[in-house]
Amino acid sequence: MGEQQPVLSRSDPASRGNNEDEEPEWGELKRRSLAWEPDEIPRQNHKRDINQRRRILRDIPDYVTKHAPLVHLYSGEEFWPSDIRQHVEHMTAYADDEPINSTEKWTLHNLHELNKYSGKITLRSDDDVESRPNWLHSHYNVPKPFPDDKDDDQNRDIPVGNPGGEPEAREPSTWYDVDKTRPVHKISDPRNRKLQNRRRSESNSHKPEANGYSAAPAVLVVVDKGSGIVDAFWFFFYSYNLGQTVMNIRFGNHVGDWEHCMIRFEHGIPRGVFFSEHEGGQAYAFEAVEKRGDRPVIYSAVGSHAMYALPGNHAYILPFKLLKDVTDKGPLWDPSLNNYAYHYDYTKEDNHDLDEQHEPLSLVPAASNPHAPTSWFHYQGHWGDEVYSLADARQWRFFGQYHYVTGPDGPRFKTLNRTKMCQKQNCKILYNLDQKNTWY
Repeated sequence: MGEQQPVLSRSDPASRGNNEDEEPEWGELKRRSLAWEPDEIPRQNHKRDINQRRRILRDIPDYVTKHAPLVHLYSGEEFWPSDIRQHVEHMTAYADDEPINSTEKWTLHNLHELNKYSGKITLRSDDDVESRPNWLHSHYNVPKPFPDDKDDDQNRDIPVGNPGGEPEAREPSTWYDVDKTRPVHKISDPRNRKLQNRRRSESNSHKPEANGYSAAPAVLVVVDKGSGIVDAFWFFFYSYNLGQTVMNIRFGNHVGDWEHCMIRFEHGIPRGVFFSEHEGGQAYAFEAVEKRGDRPVIYSAVGSHAMYALPGNHAYILPFKLLKDVTDKGPLWDPSLNNYAYHYDYTKEDNHDLDEQHEPLSLVPAASNPHAPTSWFHYQGHWGDEVYSLADARQWRFFGQYHYVTGPDGPRFKTLNRTKMCQKQNCKILYNLDQKNTWY
């Protein structure tokens, strides 16, 4: 057996250095973030080993952690954040309606190998979800409380009355519409100078504290768009999505639930935030959203986990124009304390030969978790049961809407290569908080 090759590590110029000795609290957080790693890393084949040696691991930039979101989960939530590793352990892989006959135990380290099977690939629950098994609720992943929650409002920066307008009339550059083939252009407008000075005066530092920790890791995917633009995608996974009710009839339940927010940076400065919401989402200028120190605050809706910028009731159009999400200031989740962290280069997806059995090299673990699994990211199937047939006693249909629908696809399919802030090209950036504003 040949001598094992070390994995190269390269520091990002803007990232935090190795200062665990000087800041023991930060070192402890880092150790806790690695607690999910298995005792033994699965043995890889020779071709995969060669590909692993090509990786150059990079740190997560310090500004990404400094401005990491904080998520208010609903106080009466029943389906809490879940660990994708544990979720997969309770699932069986299906191709169409037949279980895949394989001696493989499907894990985060080999899940992409399911892509070689024909048909519609889904992960189906081994338990009847109507029995509500414990792993579906994940009560053990409720975040630990912040000790200062009683004085919560005193620690908040809630913008009020920020003026609206188009980005072209307010921003110093075209950061809101960029990728590696569409570079940033500076906007020279004297009206912007007053706004830029105000942003500088409002900025202050805020170091993450050891509160809001959940045993369920979030997923952080950092995407370099070129021209100094970096998108930090924070993904939040739940094993179950509880749909909403119309006339006491519940619609839209599904196993597996991926939500996300994205923070766009220009040369390390946060410019905008996107909150996912059902089939779309809303983009805001960073200055507009509520913050705790430097960190944007998100409100997660009960059951659906859709993400909003304000607490309260949120009517939405799908499917009846009668549904509403509800958010409040429930347990505060700090995803920076426990996450799977990666760098993603979407241009390497385009160059990858889909017929090859090894994974693409587009996703690379961050230096903070060099052995983090990447196979799961390239899995092209669904993370929950396929829509149940009407012959299934658990299923019903009303006005074309189903009680149970198919589980979602994964983060790779959330338009990580987007040029604009939103998943869709029709994207409006809001500069004020108003519950009447919608993305549709």
